[in-house]
Amino acid sequence: MKFIKENTQLFLIASLTLGLAPFTPEPHLWGKIKWIMGGANGMNATDWFDFLMHGTPWFLLIFSLILKLKTKPSGDN
Repeated sequence: MKFIKENTQLFLIASLTLGLAPFTPEPHLWGKIKWIMGGANGMNATDWFDFLMHGTPWFLLIFSLILKLKTKPSGDN
């Protein structure tokens, strides 16, 4: 948990680069989300794996931000 909490900036950079690549004609992850929301018709195992790979940086970023918001600074009494 400490690694996740302390590497928010790394996850932000990964989300904005790897998480969205390729960027044209639309961010790849956004296209996968739209496909899933539309019923995921025609998605095969490689599409799901691709969604997992592009979504992982975003999951880690959100999880890291939640951990930072939930824990109090250790200096406060």
